[in-house]
Amino acid sequence: MDFKHNKVVSFVHDAFYFYVDGFKNMTLGKTLWAVILIKLFIMFAILKIFFFPNFIKENSEKGHESDFVSSQILNRR
Repeated sequence: MDFKHNKVVSFVHDAFYFYVDGFKNMTLGKTLWAVILIKLFIMFAILKIFFFPNFIKENSEKGHESDFVSSQILNRR
């Protein structure tokens, strides 16, 4: 049991440092990853706040959100 655990931990450790070392040696890749992360932050954090209100919270009573959702699904035609 202990041998398998050490082998798994060693593999995770080696894999982690493999990616860390590869990321350190990137030049263009760092810039592209930064652009990707900034775009994801804008899409999921900023746009959600301004364009996607919490419809269930606004239209249901506290503690009865599941009843609201089920009534909306079953009564929709």
